Amino acid sequence: MEYVHPALNEDINAIAGHYTLISEEILPHENGGILYFVGYAHMDTSCCGLKGCGYAIVAGHAVALCSARTTDGRSVSQVVPVEEGLHQEVSRMIREKHGVSQVHFVLASGGKRVVY
Repeated sequence: MEYVHPALNEDINAIAGHYTLISEEILPHENGGILYFVGYAHMDTSCCGLKGCGYAIVAGHAVALCSARTTDGRSVSQVVPVEEGLHQEVSRMIREKHGVSQVHFVLASGGKRVVY
């Protein structure tokens, strides 16, 4: 499936604060390299106080990395979603490397599954 790479280092404003993706990574894996992105959320405009968390978005196994571009210049890669049976293992590896608290997996349906 096609995956459009998100913009890095740009704050996306939300009602309670903002989130920012800060890096694009490839996780080596015996089933093929896994494309993922690391970011943080900063809740600094909520009525409930200040909070934040680190997270990762896993696009999938990279089949063709940066194989095309969108009209606005963003990279497009061909990926295969990570098999659900690998979600815990991949999540553990990413959490250990980056200290994030949640890992979001892109599903073939277009939905997401979050592993904490």
